[in-house]
Amino acid sequence: MKENIRVMISEETIEQRICEIAKEISADYAGKELYVICILKGSVFYTCDLVKRLTVPTRMDFMKASSYGAGTVSSGTVTIQKDLEESIENKDVLIVEDIIDTGNTLAKLLDLLKERKPASIRTTALLDKPARREVDVTVDYVGFEIEDRFVVGYGLDYDQRYRDLPYIGEVQL
Repeated sequence: MKENIRVMISEETIEQRICEIAKEISADYAGKELYVICILKGSVFYTCDLVKRLTVPTRMDFMKASSYGAGTVSSGTVTIQKDLEESIENKDVLIVEDIIDTGNTLAKLLDLLKERKPASIRTTALLDKPARREVDVTVDYVGFEIEDRFVVGYGLDYDQRYRDLPYIGEVQL
């Protein structure tokens, strides 16, 4: 099916933008330790590349939350499938998402994590798709704003396939 995927954002463009975001985050958290929460599975590529470029000390943890299943459109129901292993109380937290679509997943995560009393909590997403927003959420560090297209690659999948593509591509269904 790779022939049905059109490159939207090249590997080089992604890398350049991640460097810019890392520089901004590093400046914002200078002198602090950052607790990075990678939202599995789609955010793994972005999280790893981002953390490698940060100049502040980091700790990492993982959560798994989903609203998609095997489809191409958010189901609207968010489930937490893996929770954090450490407390985030009094920590500066950065949630790393692959894509913000409806906003439901991020809104639920923010509500859940704010109850755990972090010192601060901010968000970053490689992709932001505001045309699909159902819940008003703010993303502090956005890689790319995209139109309402179904995309894969660089961690994003279609039924668990195409995460390994080094670029963001639009699926031509």
